[in-house]
Amino acid sequence: MALYVKVDQDTCIGCGACGEVAPDIFDYNEEGISFSLLDMNVGAVPVPENVVDDLEDARDECPTSSIKVEEEPFSDPALLQNKVV
Repeated sequence: MALYVKVDQDTCIGCGACGEVAPDIFDYNEEGISFSLLDMNVGAVPVPENVVDDLEDARDECPTSSIKVEEEPFSDPALLQNKVV
């Protein structure tokens, strides 16, 4: 089962928990707001199996529940070509 991740940047407070727990998945933009490194927060690239546990830990530790995880892509992968975080 593939998992997809996207950060709700409208609710993220940039606390740093996700980047600490899952640095291979999350980083921060110039405003300090988190985004998924996997696909620039489009939510179209599956999370690699070797970091799924880190993803789940980050989601559980997010104080604002801004980390969204689904079994289906959030967006069409074609959106990756023009995505800016």
